[in-house]
Amino acid sequence: MRHKLSYRKLNRTSEHRKALFKNMLNSLIKYEQITTTLPKAKELKPKIDKVITLGKKKNLQSKKDLFSTLQDKLSVNKLSKILSERYEKRNGGYSRVMKAGFRYGDNAPMAVIELVDRDINAKKVDVKEKKDQATKTKTVADEKSKKKEAKSKK
Repeated sequence: MRHKLSYRKLNRTSEHRKALFKNMLNSLIKYEQITTTLPKAKELKPKIDKVITLGKKKNLQSKKDLFSTLQDKLSVNKLSKILSERYEKRNGGYSRVMKAGFRYGDNAPMAVIELVDRDINAKKVDVKEKKDQATKTKTVADEKSKKKEAKSKK
């Protein structure tokens, strides 16, 4: 019987589980929406709610506690500055889990976990524009051609 067993072990050791949720928390704070399996999303929901509640407190000790949990300065800063202001009037329920079908290959149930009232542009934080890449490749190609011309003139 599973009486008073409050969390899922997810077939991982305690250290692996701890690292997994730390990484998922950092990703969820950074992108404000991630896709994962349903059991992981259900376990992550109370953790992100507790972290955001801790971030709403405006004192040094809560920042230290956040850093010990997340171990990422950018996530702590985003929590204490941006997300704490966004959820100032909301008492809990900062995230939602939506079922997203089944994964191809092993048929695992998938889910999307996202922050309520999320910033849609946060999903594109790491995506570079194609124009920037195209101009970089052009400038590199131009420099190479100039070097070849200079060598051929000599």
